[in-house]
Amino acid sequence: MKYTEGTTGRAFVLRLEDREIVHSTIESFAREHYISSASVSVVGGVDKGSVLVVGPEHGRSDEISPVCFTLEETHEATGTGTIFLNEQGEPILHMHICCGRGDRTVTGCVREGVYVWHILEVIISELTGIKAVRKPDKKTGFELLEPEMKKTTF
Repeated sequence: MKYTEGTTGRAFVLRLEDREIVHSTIESFAREHYISSASVSVVGGVDKGSVLVVGPEHGRSDEISPVCFTLEETHEATGTGTIFLNEQGEPILHMHICCGRGDRTVTGCVREGVYVWHILEVIISELTGIKAVRKPDKKTGFELLEPEMKKTTF
């Protein structure tokens, strides 16, 4: 395990509107408000045509081929995620949402493009004093969160 420690800073409440794209809208807001690390939660509706990354095609294989799922109808949604800067200093949202309609539910990452259906309420809780960055991982191709190492002494 790797970790770093900080405190909470500012809190933001957003209302995303019809057909806004979740990850790009939240990342733009973070850039405009100089948010470098935060916890994010959402609740509301997502529209048909939204695409979720629902897992790797081959499980624990060394080859990571993402599986995408396109919503064919509107869904209720709730999700949680984090914002951290990448090596270029850009805020990157990593968020998974759970989308339900009737008796069916699908959960996945919003990175491929999730559209708001009318409204999506967003709470951003800024984290301050955090030293962490998303760095490319050669093995997976993901931008992995790398917190500054803390040393524990007793």
